[in-house]
Amino acid sequence: MTEHVFTRPQLDAAYLSKPAHMRRRKDRYEAGRALRVKCPRDAHSEYKINWRERPESVQLLIESSVGRIEELLPIRYGRMLASPFAFFRGAAVVMTADLAQTPSTGYAVQACGDCHLMNFGAFATPERNIVFDINDFDETFPAPWEWDLKRLAASFVIASRHNGHKRGDSRTAAARLVQSYRDKMHELAEMSALGAWYSFLDYETLIEMGQDETLKKRRKKVLNKAISRDSMSEFVRMAHVLEGQPRIKDCPPLIFHRDEATDPGHQDRIRTALERYRLSLPRETRVLLDRYELVDNAMKVVGVGSVGTYCAIGLFFAAEGDPLFLQVKEARQSVIEPYVNYSWEQTHGERVVFGQRLMQSASDIFLGHCVSDLGKHFYVRQMRDVKVKPLVEIFTPQNMQGFARSCGWALALAHARSGDPAVIAGYIGKGDVFPDAVAQFADAYYEQNLTDHASLLGAIRDGVIDAYSESE
Repeated sequence: MTEHVFTRPQLDAAYLSKPAHMRRRKDRYEAGRALRVKCPRDAHSEYKINWRERPESVQLLIESSVGRIEELLPIRYGRMLASPFAFFRGAAVVMTADLAQTPSTGYAVQACGDCHLMNFGAFATPERNIVFDINDFDETFPAPWEWDLKRLAASFVIASRHNGHKRGDSRTAAARLVQSYRDKMHELAEMSALGAWYSFLDYETLIEMGQDETLKKRRKKVLNKAISRDSMSEFVRMAHVLEGQPRIKDCPPLIFHRDEATDPGHQDRIRTALERYRLSLPRETRVLLDRYELVDNAMKVVGVGSVGTYCAIGLFFAAEGDPLFLQVKEARQSVIEPYVNYSWEQTHGERVVFGQRLMQSASDIFLGHCVSDLGKHFYVRQMRDVKVKPLVEIFTPQNMQGFARSCGWALALAHARSGDPAVIAGYIGKGDVFPDAVAQFADAYYEQNLTDHASLLGAIRDGVIDAYSESE
């Protein structure tokens, strides 16, 4: 397996030549400070795009749809059309092309690649702790650490404005995000390597830190409901017994069985892919998986940016009343890869699994990958394991700032697992020069996103692409 060698500041050569016990944290901070010469912190406020070279946003979306399931594409565009915020969620390919033109430190970490506030939430670890973390890694790839931070900051401005918040409030939320990232990165820089690696965010603690008593009660209620939802309740919600056989319920166009589902050749391909997935798991997890038998599978449309890729759910049973749902998602080239000097020589499914295991404080035990006989790359995980999504649409400006704090902490923890927190902390410093710069960038990108959303609307109106409204 080819391992990524992340870019490091030039001072690292001298630093690493010393015996480990003589390496000083001060030198790592100074390596970060030195990056300010190459890329001043206030330069991150800039959003100056070479318009002659900027790809047309709708064309980028069309190109990113090549190879997807044609009949599902109108759902993708319909979901993106719903609002500028929905457009942003599905347009990682557009923003990555823009980020590649912005000032950069050049210091790489394992990046999320599609870092927006709806890709953060709570879930259960294998030890049954409820943690708050990033939960989407389809686009994960090595990239400058500030790309994730800028996309996340822009998402807070766009979501805030979508909620009707004032411009100043939206910028405050973006600045709070970066300040929290900064503070957590400084905290991690002072810890031992193991201490930083083991750090995680306890979701129930985060709930208690909130100041909105009404929202705290709602979050506790949602969490308790998620914890009480077991695999059998999921079966009742999503499946039924038809002619004596467990079957996933069809709900077209979002959940459906494909026409070839009963074809023997199709079933053989599924069994082959399932065995390849099994071999990607740790040996002890295979023992657990082997208790289950696949009884049905169906297509399931998920998210915004993923619509049109091959996404499916598999229903397994270990015994009567003991079901398991696994989600199978197609993994394609990361939107980041064309813009960085890295390559990934293994499958894209393995890329997603590697990135998720590296960035998360804890990952699903069933997380694995495979390649089908048709050459498609996939990764597999449990469909839901006490998963709690943020209630962004009801957030007040104060709620948004509180959530920004949690996301900033979580992103810092994720980046510190592949990057050196002291280097990043040294670059950012302890003041507000960098947070204010990123907030200004996010405010400017709000306008860019409005323009790109309008371009999508025009393309649909002109018949360039088709869109399907799920509210119809």
